[in-house]
Amino acid sequence: MGGHGHGHGVTEEEAAEMFEPPSWEERYAGEEKIWSGDPNPQLVAAASGLPPGTALDVGCGEGGDVIWLAQQGWTVTGADFSANGLARAARHAEEAGVADRTDWWQVDARTFDAEGRLYDLVTTHYLHPPDGGMVEVVGRLAAAVAPGGHLLVVGHAPSEVFAHLSAAHHRAMFLAADLVPGLPAGFEVLVAEQRPRTTTRDGRAVEIDDSTLLARRRA
Repeated sequence: MGGHGHGHGVTEEEAAEMFEPPSWEERYAGEEKIWSGDPNPQLVAAASGLPPGTALDVGCGEGGDVIWLAQQGWTVTGADFSANGLARAARHAEEAGVADRTDWWQVDARTFDAEGRLYDLVTTHYLHPPDGGMVEVVGRLAAAVAPGGHLLVVGHAPSEVFAHLSAAHHRAMFLAADLVPGLPAGFEVLVAEQRPRTTTRDGRAVEIDDSTLLARRRA
């Protein structure tokens, strides 16, 4: 659903398919590692100051953020709509020695229902449902935040850096402020801003903006 690395020279129909589970099942079916495995810097900044508790990472992919949280003492559920992605994440958690602090949940964020489960931290990174769907997803994820807990949403801000991507991908991007209306009553916005991050693309350093929303549910 994130659409990372996709979109150059494809039709709108092909781009739309990239947001759906079959595309990600295929992508995670091979042996090649897709992501770096490093924790998202916005997660590190937000969670480092929190006492470890229970966490839910939605759109966890190969599990890099789940593993980092578990290494910090959190008990973490990694959720994703790709069974192959979750299988990879479970293997990586086992290799990292944190399998006992992690579990896995196959679910589509667009239809996510917490079903009464509550977590001290709910987080998602670069989850980009199409056509502005992230606002509704924020409301769904907020329902899983325990009183006194935090919600962290990080995504790609619209930028010329992504000029090569399709129109569908651009419509899926967002500014942090765009997501605030998705928060239900009882949440205090702590951060709603674009934060710069340096990444490497084609062998050179590129600065991109992470749209970062951090909110706390009042106890």
